[in-house]
Amino acid sequence: MNPFDLDDIPANPSRAESLDQMLARLEGRRRFLRGGLGLGAVGFLGGLLPAAQAFADSPSGRAAALGFKAVPMSTADTVAVPEGYAHAVLNRWGDPLAAGAPAFRGDAGDDSAAQAAQVGYNHDGLHFFPIDGKDGVSGSSTEGLLVTNHEYVTPHYFFPQGVQPGGTGWSLDWVRKAQHAQGVSVTHIRLDAQGRWRRVEDSPYNRMIHADSPLRMSGPAAGHALLRTRADPEGMQVRGTFGNCGNGWTPWNTYLTCEENFTDYFGTGGRPDEQAEYPDEDYRRHMQRYKGGGKTADPEYAWDTHDARFDWTQEPNEYNRHGWVVEIDPFDPAAPPRKLTALGRFKHENAALTVAADGRVVVYMGDDQRSEYIYKFVSEGTYRPGAAGNRTLLDRGTLYAARFDGDGTGLWIPLALDTLDTDGRRLGARFNDNLGELLVKTRQAADAVGATPMDRPEWIAVHPRTGEAYATLTNNADRGSGKARWPDGPDHPGADAANPRDKNIYGHIVRWREEGGDPRGTSFQWDIFVLAGNPLRHAEGDPRRGSAHISADNTFNSPDGLCFDAQGRLWILTDGNDKNGGDYEGQGNNQMLVADPVSGELRRFLTGPRGCEVTGITWTPDQRFVFVNIQHPGDGPDLDQAQAEPLTVSTWPDGPAATRPRPATVVIWKKDGGAVGT
Repeated sequence: MNPFDLDDIPANPSRAESLDQMLARLEGRRRFLRGGLGLGAVGFLGGLLPAAQAFADSPSGRAAALGFKAVPMSTADTVAVPEGYAHAVLNRWGDPLAAGAPAFRGDAGDDSAAQAAQVGYNHDGLHFFPIDGKDGVSGSSTEGLLVTNHEYVTPHYFFPQGVQPGGTGWSLDWVRKAQHAQGVSVTHIRLDAQGRWRRVEDSPYNRMIHADSPLRMSGPAAGHALLRTRADPEGMQVRGTFGNCGNGWTPWNTYLTCEENFTDYFGTGGRPDEQAEYPDEDYRRHMQRYKGGGKTADPEYAWDTHDARFDWTQEPNEYNRHGWVVEIDPFDPAAPPRKLTALGRFKHENAALTVAADGRVVVYMGDDQRSEYIYKFVSEGTYRPGAAGNRTLLDRGTLYAARFDGDGTGLWIPLALDTLDTDGRRLGARFNDNLGELLVKTRQAADAVGATPMDRPEWIAVHPRTGEAYATLTNNADRGSGKARWPDGPDHPGADAANPRDKNIYGHIVRWREEGGDPRGTSFQWDIFVLAGNPLRHAEGDPRRGSAHISADNTFNSPDGLCFDAQGRLWILTDGNDKNGGDYEGQGNNQMLVADPVSGELRRFLTGPRGCEVTGITWTPDQRFVFVNIQHPGDGPDLDQAQAEPLTVSTWPDGPAATRPRPATVVIWKKDGGAVGT
């Protein structure tokens, strides 16, 4: 998640009952889901991936115990892990990707060419691919490719003092430097004889795929008129991926990176809003549905001031070529990554993939903005281990948007041309009977069919045995505010069953089970797994206190990253308010917690340094090592403060002598050599 995302889109459904009434009614549904763990397993076993099979075959059928002592809340500028564990830092921003690449300069004065040969900035989603693996999860636990998203840059740490985006000292090379720091890094890593993970700096796999790299469009929207530009009149070739947030991976050994806040980079070439005219009314409605009411770029970036590609008044369709899920083959540097248009265009958070019993591939996705939707994609073709056709499975299929009903049931509504909208009109009539146009305008299609606006859907994770899906709804302070969701859009101020709190500053996690245990289906049953909150600030019975199993020992806000380990433990990573005052008193720095989905027990496993987000998580196949990213350490001062005074919020990970903090990956292991979390 990018904290500079300025879009202001509140929620819309009306409240039909009180929170207490709703929670009491849904408790029966919660008991059904909890008691039914394992009932849907048979339907999923045919599609389980190798890392999950051992748990699926275990006699207990229950999540493993949380076998560690919880760490306390922290406000220190460090990473803390449980007793009996150790950690080390790997792949800091600016570390060289290859032998001979420029070393990091502490004053952040590297130019764009140097940055292209270094590890990118603001690490987010990541995955470990064993060097000898075939399915993305099994194989070597001592050598592999660590593939990492790099979401955005924090200007006052990324640039030297005095360089301000769009202002003093700003140039095309500074734009290029920021572009080269975003996207995806691939680093070949190996466990050495001393038990330390090191980059293999002469590896041909090491590289950055960034905002200037060549990619191609694939799927139903590829070649559509809305994707054609002067530089690419066929609408098939595109430059760059950026705003890369969460991730996924496929059983055919490829990586899925998700483009999130792409809208922030498109502006008017530095001109005031009033001097920029939309090409036509349709373009205005379409652009504002994604970008909000403003015309200019986020001032923290200002790419449009020196790169005309990001000036929508000069190249309107470039805007449509971003906001997709991108598939990367980490083992083939020569293969251009592909933007998968069949999975829809919106602010993608992550892509959680599972395989149905018949081999069809299902991908769950969240649109990370206030009052946006949850989606899933079901492939037309079927996965077959080792088959060449697997590489095109994500090009053809059906995209659905979720509707969460107040009785604990829900529907997946197909975003297809023949689907009827809430007015009884074919969706095709809205989008010129062209699926490519519908997918470019995915949000408008979901609006039309009555999907449920959610409290900022972020990561989704699928239980390795039951197929039950969990989604973090990180927060939505605008729910209940009465603000419009977008210009000319609806104004629905109240809470609903799936988003039960107005001004939801703490967030929650919702989960669902597909009817009959079949992820291809169109109906599901759902409940709320946890309401985050703060019992230190709010009285018993106050919904801001959180669920019953939230206590002073595990209080947190803004759940964001989410992942299951092979034993079925749910790992929750946070990106919330860490100011440790007011409503957030006693919650401290952002953190990572572990939950038992059966009992609801929660324990804090890790705390991060000051100002950071804890995000992205992946394991070695033997589970002896877990990799976690620390994004934007030291976040807090705004740009004007940072230009005027020393930066003292954080010096992690390099220590007090450092001139600025550096995003990095942390690798954690158990000192006795056991599996992490046990």
